[in-house]
Amino acid sequence: MAKVDPNEGLQEKLVQVNRVAKVVKGGRIFAFTALTVVGDGKGKVGFGRGKAREVPAAIQKALEAARRNMIQVDLDGTTIQHPIKARHGASKVYMQPASDGTGVIAGGAMRAVLEVTGVQNVLAKCYGSTNPVNVVRATFEGLRAMSSAEHIAAKRGKTVEDILN
Repeated sequence: MAKVDPNEGLQEKLVQVNRVAKVVKGGRIFAFTALTVVGDGKGKVGFGRGKAREVPAAIQKALEAARRNMIQVDLDGTTIQHPIKARHGASKVYMQPASDGTGVIAGGAMRAVLEVTGVQNVLAKCYGSTNPVNVVRATFEGLRAMSSAEHIAAKRGKTVEDILN
């Protein structure tokens, strides 16, 4: 379950912690990178990366970066508006709306993003590279590109019924 921040009502999820090494003349210097996602469960979501010599410091930096990098997503109740394909690098993601009771059917990094966004019913699949950083970025691209029927109708100067039929 995601950790809930009492100050802002944000859910926080740690997606990945990775140990990295810098090779210097005297040997290796180890550091840690962290990838986190935060969301309010109502359509607002952000992700961040942090790097530090200690794991807690890296996680803290990642959470701060995620809070600064938030976007608003138009949800359709507990699911997404329409099927979406998105990619970042070699990571390709496909997300499809699902009926109530389906749950979040998605893999690792995608699941974390969708859960903190507030999506409760979705079918999702990741193709190509499953690198968590690129999967999270691809998921964000898809969610950012998604728009509601009302928004599309307003852009085209038509009614929602004209768009949906």
